[in-house]
Amino acid sequence: MPQSIGTVETRSLVGAIEAADAMLKAARVQILDFSLVGSGLIAVVVSGEVAAVQAAVDSGWAAAEKVAEVVSRNVIANPHNDIGKLMGNEVSEDGK
Repeated sequence: MPQSIGTVETRSLVGAIEAADAMLKAARVQILDFSLVGSGLIAVVVSGEVAAVQAAVDSGWAAAEKVAEVVSRNVIANPHNDIGKLMGNEVSEDGK
């Protein structure tokens, strides 16, 4: 699993796209997942170094908040390796 994962969840596809764009532009992170959760909720999950993920989540939240309702945001530093299995991703230590 990468050093950190971060999420931004919005109640709009446009908001989620805005968040994803801002997250990728703000820091060196990669998108792990872009999920249609249901009831209009969309979650964007990124991975990378802890500081990069924190910066990306903050930027994504700010961008999404301008155009949609942001339901939640979270950063998990140093997640357990099994978290990748829960997400359906097998990600190595270097984020690839």
